[in-house]
Amino acid sequence: MDERRSARVSEAMREELAEIVGFEMADPRLSMVDVVGVQVAPDGKHAHVMVSCPGGAPEQDLALEALGRATNFLRRELARRLNLRRMPELHFEAGLFVESGDRLAHLLRRARKTRGREELS
Repeated sequence: MDERRSARVSEAMREELAEIVGFEMADPRLSMVDVVGVQVAPDGKHAHVMVSCPGGAPEQDLALEALGRATNFLRRELARRLNLRRMPELHFEAGLFVESGDRLAHLLRRARKTRGREELS
């Protein structure tokens, strides 16, 4: 997989995982988790997902454990939403916490994008 395709797949996976984890999963351990980034390996077999969780190490460990248990569900949902030949294995890692202002701006941009798609449908 070339670099541009890898970057596009990484960004698409990040957006979809943020949507699934943020809005569709009911696990209370994942209530404050934000998907910061995804790095897909050049061969497309593995994807390292960076997540951030406000709070200390105990909350972060619980969130990573919950994501680890939900890996199969997340892969299945990603396979339904993304048209990839091979869905990479997901590996969750703790990332940097994004400031709430940056997160709010990101959520507003995403809401504007989805509102535009709904109006076209």
